[in-house]
Amino acid sequence: MTKRYVRGAGLVAAIVLGVGLAAAPGAAAEVGPFPVLALPFKAGQQVYSAGIHSDDGSTGVENALDLSPADKTVRAPLAGTVHLQHCAGGDWVTIDHAGGWRTGYYHMEGIKVTDGEQVEAGDVLGSTGNALPCGGSSTGAHVHFTLWTLPDAADWDGLAYSQVSTTVAAAHGEPIDGKTLGGWLFTAGADQYAGTATHLSDHAVTQLPGRFRAKI
Repeated sequence: MTKRYVRGAGLVAAIVLGVGLAAAPGAAAEVGPFPVLALPFKAGQQVYSAGIHSDDGSTGVENALDLSPADKTVRAPLAGTVHLQHCAGGDWVTIDHAGGWRTGYYHMEGIKVTDGEQVEAGDVLGSTGNALPCGGSSTGAHVHFTLWTLPDAADWDGLAYSQVSTTVAAAHGEPIDGKTLGGWLFTAGADQYAGTATHLSDHAVTQLPGRFRAKI
């Protein structure tokens, strides 16, 4: 799980048609404070992260983090409503959380949740993998975890990942930089696929890409 994970997303026109997606949050819509999110896997195990990067691994807001936990199991980091995003090659998973926040999980295999299902923090979503339901590329099983501010309901069914990772990310992607997940503060680096993970309770710092034990 290194820079080889860069999605093969080309430039697309800055418009999304026929998928029920608002181009930007409505004027009356508001996004709540950043929620208390766990990491999207069981704590206490070793995990590899390829570092913080943009959703297409090249340009734009750095709202993505590739993660490969030792048990290969992806879990919900917070309660919310599952949406299965359908493409010709299969499905990928997003979860809508309170306050207008959405998290995304690409490349998963063996998806265990259903569209519209209510999940709690820690519920199993699926397994890390190399699935490419809407396009892109992947080498080495992992989950491509993404953050979004999405106060308006949005349906991404059938939307190519090249569009999600460019047009949609430009409108709704939320930077990983400065966010705390599961007691770890993530800070972006100067380049794509870089940064640090700092465990807040003991100030242990892991340079990314790198491995760390996901302590609570």
